[in-house]
Amino acid sequence: MPTRAAENGVGAAAKRVADHAKAIVGLELELASLELKKKAGALGLGAGLLAGAAVFGLFALGFGLATIAAALATFLATWLALLLTFAGLLLIAGVLALLGVSRIRAGTPPVPEQAVREAKLTTEAIKADGRT
Repeated sequence: MPTRAAENGVGAAAKRVADHAKAIVGLELELASLELKKKAGALGLGAGLLAGAAVFGLFALGFGLATIAAALATFLATWLALLLTFAGLLLIAGVLALLGVSRIRAGTPPVPEQAVREAKLTTEAIKADGRT
């Protein structure tokens, strides 16, 4: 028959293990939350950059149409100035679109990969510890 001291020792050890497991789960949840916030920020920035690209693309279209109108009306330097403005706006829209796409790719999929990896490692460590 086990002694009272042995029972207290096992009970205390089980409580410590449960407390440590609870702390680890809390830390992994916090890590997941921080990772999701970071990815959501990247997605938001990418979406904003793509919206900026759309605005500049719309301006480029307007200037392109104005260029065609000016070119048809007269073949003086005015149409060349409008064409250069059109090309500049189109270049800005392209750069913003590339930046936006790269930011969206960096933020997808919105899964806390590091937290999931840590949770798997913790689970494996606990299973391995239980086998010994």
